[in-house]
Amino acid sequence: MVMDAEKRKQLEAAGWVVGNTSDFLGLTPAEAELVELKTRLALLVKEQRKVHNLSQDALAQKIGSSQSRVAKIESGDPSVSLDLIVRALFNTGATRQQLAQVILDSE
Repeated sequence: MVMDAEKRKQLEAAGWVVGNTSDFLGLTPAEAELVELKTRLALLVKEQRKVHNLSQDALAQKIGSSQSRVAKIESGDPSVSLDLIVRALFNTGATRQQLAQVILDSE
């Protein structure tokens, strides 16, 4: 979301520092890319699960995990590994091409 230039000017005049999430968290460009990629992949897990009418519990059983872990995948929890996200995607029927498209779209 891009901030209105006038709003930004007003906030800065009032002493506020305006930046983005990466600035706030002090992320390197590589770390910011990883966060973006994991977020996009997590959204794809949720979309794929719903398209295939799988409950979180059913997906958890397919990947040998728990429903709460699937919920963490879908919410973008940073403790979830890329390995688990990718396994969840393949178990929802996602293809390599879909994963590649997510990677390409994040550039």
